[in-house]
Amino acid sequence: MSLSKQIAKHFKELHFGGNWTGANLKDTLAGITWQQAIKQVHGFNSIATLVFHTNYYVDAVIKVLHGEALNAHDKFSFDTPTINTEEDWQALVNKAFSQAEEFVLLIEQLPEEKLWQNIADEKYGIYYRNIHGIIEHTHYHLGQIALIKKLVLA
Repeated sequence: MSLSKQIAKHFKELHFGGNWTGANLKDTLAGITWQQAIKQVHGFNSIATLVFHTNYYVDAVIKVLHGEALNAHDKFSFDTPTINTEEDWQALVNKAFSQAEEFVLLIEQLPEEKLWQNIADEKYGIYYRNIHGIIEHTHYHLGQIALIKKLVLA
């Protein structure tokens, strides 16, 4: 298996299951209502905010992999759309999962030599670092989502 395909597999398992940790985004978000998704406990970000936040970077890198300029700013990564209905919540979740599937396909097709090139400007580092950073970042917030879910359901 190529390195690009292995990285894509790792990202896919984080979202849809089968990874080493046994935790994934799809199972963790299953059964969460829109009211639970937007509820804040102990001053933590809401589950909806964390879903938007983690997908914000996936969305940005998908655009880069399609040949667009990198156009993402951390200050906008928490600008969660308003969620007032179950449809709003499902739209956010569906976008995250559909973009995860697209990201997997794009990573799989990435020539290995591209992994060692800068993603945009040198200050952002190489594709490998950024893709793995997204994986690590999502794992970090997946842990938060799991804990917040327990608090919300308690």
